[in-house]
Amino acid sequence: MSLTPGTLLLTSLGRLRLIGFLEGVSLLVLLGIAMPLKYLAGQPTAVRYVGMAHGVLFVVYVLLVIQVAIQYRWSLGKAALALVASVLPFGTFWADRRLFH
Repeated sequence: MSLTPGTLLLTSLGRLRLIGFLEGVSLLVLLGIAMPLKYLAGQPTAVRYVGMAHGVLFVVYVLLVIQVAIQYRWSLGKAALALVASVLPFGTFWADRRLFH
């Protein structure tokens, strides 16, 4: 499945891949930019907004993993790996490459 904008949102797996990418980027921004700004520069605002966006993307990702796991009849192990990937830096990128194709 290609990541072309015209076909990405047409399937549940395509939506999962898109949200997985956005969730992964938001986690990296939260850990790599917002948290250092909060603790090293005394700027907590970035964590508030990036953290909120990441939280919403995380919940959507989890719901989409459940939907896709049911629809495609994934094993419990594959679904669990997709969920664990969401809490690890770069995990959703790994999941996209290894699990979602």
